[in-house]
Amino acid sequence: MSAQQTLDLIHRYYASFNAGDMDTFLSLLTDDVIHDINQAGREIGLDAFRTFMQKMNRSYRERLVDIAIMVSQDGQRAAAEFVVLGEYLATDEGLPEAHGQTYRLAAGAFFAIRDGKVARISNYYNLQDWLTQVGA
Repeated sequence: MSAQQTLDLIHRYYASFNAGDMDTFLSLLTDDVIHDINQAGREIGLDAFRTFMQKMNRSYRERLVDIAIMVSQDGQRAAAEFVVLGEYLATDEGLPEAHGQTYRLAAGAFFAIRDGKVARISNYYNLQDWLTQVGA
């Protein structure tokens, strides 16, 4: 996969996320996708990622802006930096009570690409900053 094809893939990944198009979003992942969750471990497989996204979409409404994408010359890896504009809709287990708090977080992600799809996604943001913003 070329660097340009990977750049296009990551653009589609974030565009489908922002559009709330989970079918397209999930179709861009390999069946054995590895998901490194910010400060919460690793899950493997498309079904686990789908379940994670269902939980996220129930508790949060997020839009990513100011997205900058970087791609390795061989197109096998990518990274993105962005700002998350969010609203905390429903209490997420183990986290503070939700009552519509809004937040703005700097975040980043790292990707591994295989066969034209995302094979690994590792997301990072400052959890303490988020907790402060939602009033923990």
